[in-house]
Amino acid sequence: MDVQPVVDWLAGGARPAADPKQVLKLLCERLVECGVRLDRMALFVRPLHPNVAAHALYWRRGAAEVEVNEEDHAFTGSEEQLASPIHRVRATGHEIRRRLEDPAAPLDFPVLHELRASGITDYLIMPLEFLSEVHALSVATRSAGGFSDAELAALARIRPPLTRLVEVFALERKAATILDAYLGRHAGEKVLQGRIRRGDTERIHAVIWFCDLRDSTPLADALGPEAFLALLNEYFECVLGPALERGGQVLRFIGDAALAIFPVAADPADAATRAVEAAREAVARMEKMNRNRQTPLRFGIGLHLGDVLYGNVGTRERIEFTVIGAAANEAARIEALCKTLGAPLVVSEAVARHTRHAWRRLGPHPLRGVENPVELLTL
Repeated sequence: MDVQPVVDWLAGGARPAADPKQVLKLLCERLVECGVRLDRMALFVRPLHPNVAAHALYWRRGAAEVEVNEEDHAFTGSEEQLASPIHRVRATGHEIRRRLEDPAAPLDFPVLHELRASGITDYLIMPLEFLSEVHALSVATRSAGGFSDAELAALARIRPPLTRLVEVFALERKAATILDAYLGRHAGEKVLQGRIRRGDTERIHAVIWFCDLRDSTPLADALGPEAFLALLNEYFECVLGPALERGGQVLRFIGDAALAIFPVAADPADAATRAVEAAREAVARMEKMNRNRQTPLRFGIGLHLGDVLYGNVGTRERIEFTVIGAAANEAARIEALCKTLGAPLVVSEAVARHTRHAWRRLGPHPLRGVENPVELLTL
């Protein structure tokens, strides 16, 4: 059983596979061609992700696609997780084999009952030892007698190059996840493309969104830090969720305030309409949230349209990917007038004239640092 071509293929980067799903599919197909009686292979990698605790890929003979399964952080420490052979392999670094066609085989993990019932005769789960942590790979067959010694030797040979390749993909995904979580998807993509030098900026035209929570200091004092943090997360979910759902990019959290943008691609009406619709939805979600509160939360959203510099600013040791410019400052000052004007949403004339919404004029208002008063409106 010559699997050296498969070993060489993995060591060379598994081209033309572009992601772990394709790697797993092509790997299994090549092993089957070499004579390995493989009916099931699963790859288990624990990602670094704010919402995902476990990531698994499943190849099954005859299936058109590799199946993806993910578990959230509630899975960590659960009975299901602790009773899994994956947990045992990660904790010990040792492989586990169960020859399920043997009536005396120990069924010491719940999944083994399911595998035996589906006709699996032999199950092996092996550690994939990354440089700093252990993940897992399982294989199974329905063939009588289970895996032969030659098949086990073949699987052992592909494990080291597969481990290194999966680790590369995992590191790339980890980097992208961290950048997405802390910078936002679009800014993260630019950083991964090499836009990491201080001063790397571009001028863009965008609708700038600034939102802020009112009375946060007395709220924090009354609730305590843990309860206030939970409330703040709920508030941001209500207010910024609609912006993200409509293509907005959240760039900064500034305490209980946040800065986002809707870049203009060609037609300002598209970005302005999406921003206003997101703001309307945010107001609706906050109204629903406030119905369950004795003291309603007060907040403001300010929208403005203008040119900003989009890129890296900061010191030599610590930089931030954000927007700077007069339009961003003006958006923050427009939001500050929400309280004075008694409206949760206030937009500039520059935004309102690009949408078909019905607006109520609030009149011209001076903004600090701006020579002429700015015409403001609300829905």
